[in-house]
Amino acid sequence: MPPDNKQAYQHEEYTARINRVIDYIQTHLSQELSLDTLAGVANFSKFHFHRLFRVMTGETLNQFIQRLRLEKAANQLIHNPKKSITEIALDSGFSGSATFARAFKEMYQMSASDWRAGGYRRYQRKIGKTESNAGQTAGKNWQEFDSASRYIDPVTLNLTWRIKMINQTEVQVEVQEMPARPVAYVRHIGPYKGDSQLFAGLFEKLMRWAGPRGLLQNPAAEMLAVYHDDPEITADERLRVDVCLTVPAETPVEGEVGKMTIPGGQYAVARFELSDQEYEAAWQLVYGQWLPQSGYQPDDRPAFERYVNDPEEHPEHKHIVDICVPVKPL
Repeated sequence: MPPDNKQAYQHEEYTARINRVIDYIQTHLSQELSLDTLAGVANFSKFHFHRLFRVMTGETLNQFIQRLRLEKAANQLIHNPKKSITEIALDSGFSGSATFARAFKEMYQMSASDWRAGGYRRYQRKIGKTESNAGQTAGKNWQEFDSASRYIDPVTLNLTWRIKMINQTEVQVEVQEMPARPVAYVRHIGPYKGDSQLFAGLFEKLMRWAGPRGLLQNPAAEMLAVYHDDPEITADERLRVDVCLTVPAETPVEGEVGKMTIPGGQYAVARFELSDQEYEAAWQLVYGQWLPQSGYQPDDRPAFERYVNDPEEHPEHKHIVDICVPVKPL
């Protein structure tokens, strides 16, 4: 193997192993995460694993785990008002409320109760997570709705909302039971908001891998983007997004292409027709306006986008997108 090809292969292999660890941590945050266990997931010796993880992620293993646990708790404090702070601390993997309280205050410079009472808005402004004027203008179609009606769909028997926007556009939100989805993915860590070229490059990399394996010929295959972090809480340079293709569960993967299963369960599915600049506002409609009056709250499973069309074939070159948010009764 030529030196350049060998180096590229080794980098892809290391990326694949670290991604497996990240996936494992994400799905086991409430459990003990020992160095021995995680080194075994990566198939590295524990002596080298900790250093490799830091080099490839920019955080030590403990920093990464602690941050994800605190961000999970911070999100639950906002969206799960009936859940006690102690319950949230234990559910997020902390041994007790005192340990959680110290860690939370150290990271967010306020107590968990202050955060829940509205302090999170000060934190968002501090780290520059407020929406820009340009973003407000681009997303004005999705910022306010004129009326909303709720009914049971006679075909699916799912609870459904029909929302009429102030510009007379209609959005449908349906709470439905979704199956688990095995997917192959390519991961990006870092800023992604409004970067259509980034997503195009990630999907191109995934398609180059999937095409020769016949995975694009399946008419039931879906293209998705899975978001693992709340962009209102997580710093831009730490955000994780996976562009995905649904695949048979037994599909082998290698290198920078990983494999995971998106959990099944109840999801709120909102369909939009969007330009590149309108995605953020559409997500804000679902989380900021529909969710608080729906009787549901977000679950811990990741949210994702499901891409329904080829925008080049749309008369206005828009993307038809299902925003899928995991929910459970409030």
